[in-house]
Amino acid sequence: QVQLVESGGGLVQAGGSLRLSCAAAGRTFTPYIMGWFRQAPGKEREFVAAIRRFAESTYYADSVKGRFTISRDNAKNTLYLQMNSLKPEDTAVYYCALRSGGLGYEPTGKYDYDYWGQGTQVTVSS
Repeated sequence: QVQLVESGGGLVQAGGSLRLSCAAAGRTFTPYIMGWFRQAPGKEREFVAAIRRFAESTYYADSVKGRFTISRDNAKNTLYLQMNSLKPEDTAVYYCALRSGGLGYEPTGKYDYDYWGQGTQVTVSS
């Protein structure tokens, strides 16, 4: 079993920055893919960013390209999301996700992931 715990959310003004972290605990292995999703009230959970095992590939939703950066530290079993130039429309609960196996296509679907964190709230005021 794997536990994922997100941190770093909060309230920030538009144009500001936040850095989210996701610590993975439990099985000692290097997850193949880790990702971030978000869900705003009344909306579906949507893909934000993902990163492969040794950071050989990263993926971003069009809405965050150029503003968000995903990274991981495998030695610490931790995933990060640096969010810059935040907009009110980025307001959502942000979830960390993990896929334990490989995937032969872009890992942008929520059903591609095996484990999920509880989420951390990000609120961007205008």
